[in-house]
Amino acid sequence: MTTASDTPVLDTLAAMTLDSVERCGLSADHLVLTRIAALVAMDAPEISYVAHIGAGTEVGVTADQVQDVLVAIAPVVGTARVMAAATRMTKALGFAIAVADTEKGTGAGA
Repeated sequence: MTTASDTPVLDTLAAMTLDSVERCGLSADHLVLTRIAALVAMDAPEISYVAHIGAGTEVGVTADQVQDVLVAIAPVVGTARVMAAATRMTKALGFAIAVADTEKGTGAGA
């Protein structure tokens, strides 16, 4: 039996992610870029990108690399999906920056 948690969904997602990382032979930056491509393909919401932006920056993924991924997958997933994903990534990045600023005490509400 599993231990009770206040965040069972997040705990499950974290466990699934850890298991995937441990079993994957990709480098950390390629893993993040591959996941971003998958998020675009499935028309994921902003929060999904928030979860990967931080991980991407921690492993050295650049904006140019993300842009290259979008260019590479556009013929497969379509222009509309890529543009929607780019918009969602921009919103997610803005959210991540706002949270970081608030945590540092430099945000607008600080």
